[in-house]
Amino acid sequence: MLATTRMPTLFIPHGGGPCFFMDWQPAQTWDRLAVYLGQISEQLPSRPRAIVVISAHWLTETVTVHIGEKPALLYDYSGFPEHTYALTYPVAGQPALASEIVTLLQDAGIAVQTEASRGLDHGVFIPLKVMFPNADIPVVQISLQQQLDPEYHRQMGAALSSLRDQGVLIVGSGMSFHNLRMFDARATVPSAQFDAWLTAAVEQPDAAVRNQQLQAWQSAPAARLVHPEEEHLIPLMVVAGAAGQDQGQQVFVDQIQSVTISAYQFG
Repeated sequence: MLATTRMPTLFIPHGGGPCFFMDWQPAQTWDRLAVYLGQISEQLPSRPRAIVVISAHWLTETVTVHIGEKPALLYDYSGFPEHTYALTYPVAGQPALASEIVTLLQDAGIAVQTEASRGLDHGVFIPLKVMFPNADIPVVQISLQQQLDPEYHRQMGAALSSLRDQGVLIVGSGMSFHNLRMFDARATVPSAQFDAWLTAAVEQPDAAVRNQQLQAWQSAPAARLVHPEEEHLIPLMVVAGAAGQDQGQQVFVDQIQSVTISAYQFG
């Protein structure tokens, strides 16, 4: 049965590697983020019929849609405990939805290709194991375009917006802060400055102004310190595009390993 209420779009922090499934010091480092992710399903207007995920960890020359029926997992992290390479998430794909996504993108003038063999990366299966642990909602992953142009990705999202009225949850999986060389107290102040700017931009009530501000993210305070490379921020542009006129809001914020991390919801 299809949802009768429009789905929101989400930008979620997916944490560090398989962070929710291993021990940390201090032990509670990722606990509050895990709680937020675990409560998302209860706060949606209805059960999604499918989930579309745009992850920071899949970049391609041409936007690519995964069309596989039974996607494998890609353990694209290194140096973590052995058991984290045996994690499972036996979710189904949804080729019919993938085909619809291809058509929507092509109709919007976006070049697109398909593939069926790549596994779901950790930006997909790690947060989804917390959000929907039963792995019973089909998942379709879409890549980022490797030039990482904000406006291009906003247009991608806008092309997908109609899926929200079909019970499809569109999720951008990244991090609002992503500088692994400064994931410590040196980034406390700059991460808070950037987060304040980003939250104000997302929560801008005029969608056109919001999109203009997000497109100009590099002018934000500490932008290039917070994101030396922007692949973890660009999924936000996709979900902002899919939001249409819906206003965004910060729905989670925490200081993790001394840096500020946020999640956002539109609609």
